[in-house]
This record gives sequence, C-alpha cells and structure tokens, in this order.
Amino acid sequence: MPASTQGPTRRVTRLIRQRIGEGGERLWRYEDFREFPFTAVGQALSRMTRQGSLERLSKGIYYRPRDTAFGKSRPNPSAIQRLAKGRKAIFPAGIAAANLLGFTTQSGRRGSISTNATSLPRKLIGMETVVHTLRPEAWRRLSQQDAAMLEFLREGGKSSELSPTKTIRRVLELLSEKGRFDRLLKIARSEPPRVRAILGALGTELGAAPASLQNLRQALNPLTRFDFGVFSALRHAREWQAKLRKQDETSRTP
Repeated sequence: MPASTQGPTRRVTRLIRQRIGEGGERLWRYEDFREFPFTAVGQALSRMTRQGSLERLSKGIYYRPRDTAFGKSRPNPSAIQRLAKGRKAIFPAGIAAANLLGFTTQSGRRGSISTNATSLPRKLIGMETVVHTLRPEAWRRLSQQDAAMLEFLREGGKSSELSPTKTIRRVLELLSEKGRFDRLLKIARSEPPRVRAILGALGTELGAAPASLQNLRQALNPLTRFDFGVFSALRHAREWQAKLRKQDETSRTP
C-alpha cells in the first residue's frame, strides 16, 4: 500500500473499530459506513473478522457478538428476519421462546428458531443454530410472542424453569392479554392435535366461549390421548384427552 494512502486507511479503520465498539452487540453492513471509501471499509471489516471481534454471516453482513456463559451470542431472530432473503417468517423456538415469554433466564448454548420456510441460509443464521422448518403459513400473521407461545405449547413447556403450577399460571396470564387467545384460536386448525388439545384445556380454564372450544374439540380424534408435558397439571387436562401421569395428580393448579 502506498505510503500516501496508509494514513487515511488507518484513520478509517480506527473510526470503524470505534463505531463498532460503541455499537455493542448488533449486525453491521457496508451501508453503515457509507461516508468511508468502500475498499477501506472492506479491509477494516475483514481485518476485524480475522482478529475475532466480528463474525462474517453472509456477503456484506457482519455480526459483533458478546461473550455469554454459553459462549458467543447469536443474532436475535428479529434481526435475522430483517436480513434473510425473501419473505420468510422467523421466530424464536426452544429456550429462546421460553426466554422471550419469561419462563427461563437461560439463552442456550445454541440458538433455536422456527420458520415457515423449507430452509434458511446457514451462513446467516449460524451453523449450530437449531432450525425448525415448515411452520404453518398462518404463522406469518403472528407476532414474535404469539409464535413463541405456540412453540412453547408444542414442546409441552419443557423449557420452563418454573414449577408446573407457576408455568401454567404464567401461560394463563399471557393468554389473558387482549386478543392473544383469539389470535391463536384462529390458526389452531393448522397446529398439531396435541397443541389444539392443550389450547382447549387452557381455553376452558380461561372461560373461553364454548362454541369456539367446540370447534377445537371437533378437530381431535376422541380416541387419541396426548402427552401434555407440564400442562397435564391443568384442571381440565383429562377433559381434553391428556395422558395423566401419577405425579400430575398432585401438581394440578388449584
């Protein structure tokens, strides 16, 4: 590099490092440094990637992680969704969903997301991220919290750090928020039978309209019994075809 350009390039690199350092954990693109020469920006970002202070997720997209008890952090699903190509819906799943809803303070060693797409670009979301694909198209209309609730129900609440009673109380609290239960009810037909059954038991607890619950019941095979996970402690679990376990008999909600 000619001596005449070394000074300005070093200055640009220093300014970019400073901006990224002050920006904290977030995604960075070339467009974030439009006031600097394109080549100088590329060199600075590449150098920071080699040194480990940035991660290159995809062409022109970089991420500054933070250290956690479980290793390096990963970009949140909302940030990924804004950058993922096409119109793919992306939501938190597993521990990430439980964390968003207030059932755990953990963040998990590996990220976990769900999407209505058949696949997602691994360079963007990270090779170790657990991806649950082919969620119903109806999920496009859901908020992050609504989708996280369905993910939490799909796994029977196993990611919760709370007791079954407190977990159920928290779920009922969240479902009582204006319009949430109705929104989930509208797309319940696209959910697995177990989720429909759990929603039915929760809806009965909430005092939902009998007609809407009847539609849920009609969508279930009356001979099937479902593993409700922690939701087997619901008072109306047996009415909604839950497989009750012995320990559940003593942990039902009052």
